[in-house]
Amino acid sequence: MQKSQDDIRYVVRNRKARHDYLIKNTFEAGIELKGSEVKSLRDGKVNLSDAYAEVDQNQVYLKNMHISPYKMAHEVLDPYRPRRLLLHKREIYKLMVQTQQRGMTLIPMAIYFKGKVVKVELAVAMGRKKYDKRQAIAEAEAERKIGRAMRRDEKND
Repeated sequence: MQKSQDDIRYVVRNRKARHDYLIKNTFEAGIELKGSEVKSLRDGKVNLSDAYAEVDQNQVYLKNMHISPYKMAHEVLDPYRPRRLLLHKREIYKLMVQTQQRGMTLIPMAIYFKGKVVKVELAVAMGRKKYDKRQAIAEAEAERKIGRAMRRDEKND
């Protein structure tokens, strides 16, 4: 019996990104890694907090993502080296057009294994101002209160 190709196992998620950015569009991309980096990913030794992506000469690179060196590896790689993202040409073109708009940027939302392949969820996003963040928190709290009240009403019925 074969294992499903859609067997997704998340390595890391950029939870703060939804707070700091307004997400417009998301893409799934492959990532070009060395063997020891994949081993570190399997151990969960990755940090996405300050990572971003850039379109450079019809290629997309993920920059400032930290993958800790694997202890048993023979060659030591730079943990912050730029890593090429694997996308179709039309997707790269879409990303290039969308990021040329004022205030738009590319940020990684998650890294996960899809079967045996490492994938990156990439988002086209716009940075939020401080007052936008406060408004988003207030809206989320209001939704939680409504949900609690509805559940309480259902229990009383």
